[in-house]
Amino acid sequence: MERLLQHLARLVACDSQNPPREITAGSSMFSYIESVLKPAGFTVEFDDYGEGHVNCHAVRGNSDVLFNCHLDTVPVGEGWTRPPLELTIEGERAFGRGACDIKGAAAALLEVAETTDAPMALLFSSDEEGAGSCCIRHFLEQSDRSHYEQVVVCEPTRCEAILAHRGFLSVKGRFAGVMGHSSEFRALADNANHRMARWTVAALDYCQNEASAGRHTCFNLGLVNGGTKSNVIAGDARLHYSARLGPGQSNDALFDALKDLAGADEHAQWEIPFAGPPLPAGGRDDQAAQAFCARYELAIGEPVGFWTEASLFSDAGLPALGLGPGDIAQAHAVDEWVSLAQLEMARSLYREIVIHG
Repeated sequence: MERLLQHLARLVACDSQNPPREITAGSSMFSYIESVLKPAGFTVEFDDYGEGHVNCHAVRGNSDVLFNCHLDTVPVGEGWTRPPLELTIEGERAFGRGACDIKGAAAALLEVAETTDAPMALLFSSDEEGAGSCCIRHFLEQSDRSHYEQVVVCEPTRCEAILAHRGFLSVKGRFAGVMGHSSEFRALADNANHRMARWTVAALDYCQNEASAGRHTCFNLGLVNGGTKSNVIAGDARLHYSARLGPGQSNDALFDALKDLAGADEHAQWEIPFAGPPLPAGGRDDQAAQAFCARYELAIGEPVGFWTEASLFSDAGLPALGLGPGDIAQAHAVDEWVSLAQLEMARSLYREIVIHG
């Protein structure tokens, strides 16, 4: 535990807030990781895609399990009672930004890497908190990943294996209208706000019908604005909605089903700022992950509501699960912390997977 906490202290001290994501391959956290792993027999490679998007892929031997940790954190924020970029140990808790989400897991992996000589594969990335996931997408597009049979994404799951979670789809829409005086009867059809309203009702009905069919799609119209004033036919209206799909559902299928409803194909333009599939991704199952858990006697937890990059690996055809120390309730919080017991449990689980892999 002493060595694990030394690793965690060094990682917490590295400012990797996202935003602003001022991170490069030469950032101190990556230099530190390299200084630990190279003497332990790892080949360490960096890919810097610019604007804070960095991958560190470290491999020793020929492992069929890939451990993935993101090293970026949410901004520190206000209200801390302890120094956020300095590890503080009080009782059975380790405090610091990223200690739970998810530098604690990274520190556990570094300790395992140092104290074993078995094959091991690690992927550290730097852009998960910015809802871009450029690093993982690049890795999946560019790297030879055919030999990986399981991916362990080290998000805070209380050291339970999480095989299912909801996806996240973020969509912006712009509806065009024909401006004019509100006394014109054509306002009923030509007003951009009316067109957006009709689409919204149709989208809500569609998602309600999906729930009735047993497919529970969380749909939320978060932002709406449009028009100039009450006596002017609105020429422009905008909305921003999000949807969270259940395991096995497809973001693409939902978007395609919604985008042209109520005549929107003639009046609307759409933009997708972010789309993360559920876990398992559409058309995938969790059979391989179930077998992996049985092999290593991992406790399987209930599906969770928060999104992880495990779904990106699943979408690419790689079985993936979440497994890491800490509780999501402590992630992103003021005075973020992880328990020492959870860190020790994660270290033990990761070690068993590496040694008996």
